Amino acid sequence: MKRQRKKYLRPSHPWEKDRMDAEDKLLRQYGLYQKVEIWKTAFMLRNFRHQARLLLAASGPQAELETRQLLTRLHRLGLVGENATLDDVLGLTVENLLNRRLQTLVYKKGLAKTPRQARQLVLHGHISIAGRKVMVPSYLVRIDEEAIITHVAGSPFEVQPKPPEAPAEAEPEAEALPEPEEKEEGS
Repeated sequence: MKRQRKKYLRPSHPWEKDRMDAEDKLLRQYGLYQKVEIWKTAFMLRNFRHQARLLLAASGPQAELETRQLLTRLHRLGLVGENATLDDVLGLTVENLLNRRLQTLVYKKGLAKTPRQARQLVLHGHISIAGRKVMVPSYLVRIDEEAIITHVAGSPFEVQPKPPEAPAEAEPEAEALPEPEEKEEGS
């Protein structure tokens, strides 16, 4: 059985005010619940950058093949452009990865009013990609899947087409009720 490993590293110094403030800002901006989600994203970014640094130092046909594979994968995820280089990979930030999460894209497409509501819709199974229900807010959406993010069929959040309106019929006017008479004071 394969040993499960942590998919993030905790900060080396737990009480750095600048880092904590930056993480709090990201939590609010992207509707995340815990800082562990930021740490996991940073860990994933660290792995991409580490692989790019190794490939920059390497040479040969195997290095070229792995470079193409890394750049193709990152391009499919929408993190780098089509003609990107390994230097572009080294320039990626945590925000770039957070922008590719399903939760963020649901909010940006207007399927939810807030990032927190987008997270709730994903977790409760109201979002689908190409007809397949996805219930993981941290799912990294590929470029080809971005256009096909929708509500699940039958979801109460799905925009229902309005029925055609019937022509307005002339309603009979209500009979005017007599106004109550006011009593004069002091008479």
